[in-house]
Amino acid sequence: MTTLNNQPCEACRADAPEVSEQEKESLFPQIPQWIQVEEDGVEKLQRHFSFRNFEQALAFTNQIGQLAEREGHHPAILTEYGKVTVTWWTHKINGLHRNDFICAAKTDALLDQ
Repeated sequence: MTTLNNQPCEACRADAPEVSEQEKESLFPQIPQWIQVEEDGVEKLQRHFSFRNFEQALAFTNQIGQLAEREGHHPAILTEYGKVTVTWWTHKINGLHRNDFICAAKTDALLDQ
């Protein structure tokens, strides 16, 4: 099986299905530090990353921005002193799509670079 961070993020249509509960059960173990949150009734993936200072947090934020542009899928990113919060969800379907799990895994992989 190909790991999530090696899979392509595919263009999503407004009628694309959200991931099922069964799919979530197989996907969440591949991104164990991410949690599911709900904001205004929309399910999202979220993770907080810690850094020693603002410069490191900002550099990571920029890496996420480059990832988002490459994948054509864009998260919410909150950059603070020593902390970056990343939230992935699929805007077109107002919920979670497989792409969100793929991009979460690719975000994790940025730490290994």
